Amino acid sequence: MIGQRAAIYVRCSTVQQNLDIQLNDLGCYVEARGLQLIETFQDHGVSGTKDSRPALDRMMRMARQRKFDFVIVWRLDRLGRNSRHLLTILDELQNLQVSLVSHQEGFDLSTPIGRVVATVLAALSSFEREILRERVIAGVHNARAKGKKLGRPQAGSKDEVLKLRAKGMTLRAISRELGISHGTVVNYLKGCSNL
Repeated sequence: MIGQRAAIYVRCSTVQQNLDIQLNDLGCYVEARGLQLIETFQDHGVSGTKDSRPALDRMMRMARQRKFDFVIVWRLDRLGRNSRHLLTILDELQNLQVSLVSHQEGFDLSTPIGRVVATVLAALSSFEREILRERVIAGVHNARAKGKKLGRPQAGSKDEVLKLRAKGMTLRAISRELGISHGTVVNYLKGCSNL
């Protein structure tokens, strides 16, 4: 591997998560193997179920241009959570003779056993996502059956806004009091003489 060109791909599903662990581990991996890092591709706050992601799409374009020999990911599920799409990516990288290395799972797609392991892991990742989806749906049905209200809590009704305005409160004070935006207060008062 020494001297060969590598690309790193990292992803997290929400903007609250960060990529530091992935970036640190993969940077150390590249350095320890003596690879030349060409580029790091980062999809931050993007679901792995999406077939099209800005950084992934850019990485695949550069792979087609043979800009690197290896793609290194922290885990296979960072590359994709949909087995069909993931297998398409793996197949395309293999046809381009770009090897995929998964740091956490410890396989290299340049070997036959690595390709088998990747296929099994892709199927398991997709299965895990489907099971999670079923659990969420079951939880929602259970909550509704128990009469629980779902969704965002209702903050500040139009009636509450009108009452507070009638008491002489400013629009900003109403906004703070009810925990709603200034724009919502204005919208509630549109067409009223209370504005």
